[in-house]
Amino acid sequence: MFKKLATATLVTGALLTSAVQADQWHMPTPYGDANLPTQIAYGFAEDIKNGTDGDITITVHSGASLVKHPEIPRAVRTGQVQLGEIFIGIMGNTHPVFKHDNIPFLATSFEDAKRLWEAAKPQIEKQLDKEGMTLLYTVPWPAQSLYTKAPVNTLEDLEGLKMRAYSPSTSRLADLMNTTPTTVQVPEIPQAFSTGIIDAMITSPSTGANGQAWDYLSHYTDIKAWIPKNVVVVNKRAFRRLSDEQQQVILDAAAAAEAKGWEGVRKTAAEDTATLAENGITVSEPSEELMAELQKIGDIMVKEWEQEAPEEVGAILSNYR
Repeated sequence: MFKKLATATLVTGALLTSAVQADQWHMPTPYGDANLPTQIAYGFAEDIKNGTDGDITITVHSGASLVKHPEIPRAVRTGQVQLGEIFIGIMGNTHPVFKHDNIPFLATSFEDAKRLWEAAKPQIEKQLDKEGMTLLYTVPWPAQSLYTKAPVNTLEDLEGLKMRAYSPSTSRLADLMNTTPTTVQVPEIPQAFSTGIIDAMITSPSTGANGQAWDYLSHYTDIKAWIPKNVVVVNKRAFRRLSDEQQQVILDAAAAAEAKGWEGVRKTAAEDTATLAENGITVSEPSEELMAELQKIGDIMVKEWEQEAPEEVGAILSNYR
């Protein structure tokens, strides 16, 4: 009897030791496997598994399969999952600093977008920390442009249409364009167009190419309105429980992932825009009149944004400019 109890104790102890040594983490991301940020997430997870000799393994749940996009920040904050990928702009209602890369025509080139990110990063990290999250890395999207079912030369051509919105800033933009903002997440876009829930959207060429936009619309006007980003964040307490060595492996993997994102997005933008054209979508440059109208809206939104949090947003704009 004593021998059986001793054996059972040894087995249980071994299992507990194994459980302590090996962490199984979960990482929800809103986007499908064809998207660059998701591909980078898989590589990030693999780097951590290799760097910790399997002591930390991360399962990437793509396409909002585990947690829906708007719920990911809360899931990470509360420890429901250890880390997750978030489109920064959807957190705009939490604090205005999260809107920095959703403001039209503030940063429309990758060089300017990188400068804007460096200007905003201290404020972003500060707000994430308050919410129990730590920033790991960011991946930019290609510039956001206009998808429609007909040519657009002026804002009058869009008046009254239902415009897809996916953040507080895109909702406000839709209002200023005299369109009706309608919240639709990426996996729902094809059905939303096909059923008339939305008539137009401003998003990246990657979203259009990966979602086969040629099946439900015909025109892409390359207005290059802004260059948004995803952030990958980790639950602060989960991160702090790791050893210094494990934390460093994650930080190194995050730095490599961010470098891949900023390098890879340029190639992705060109390839995906070409894919749209190859599949029959009319890709065109915007008219001068349309750009002048949109720039006025951008100026309005910058002023409104600064008024929401003069100190924090003012610091971002000052550092950027």
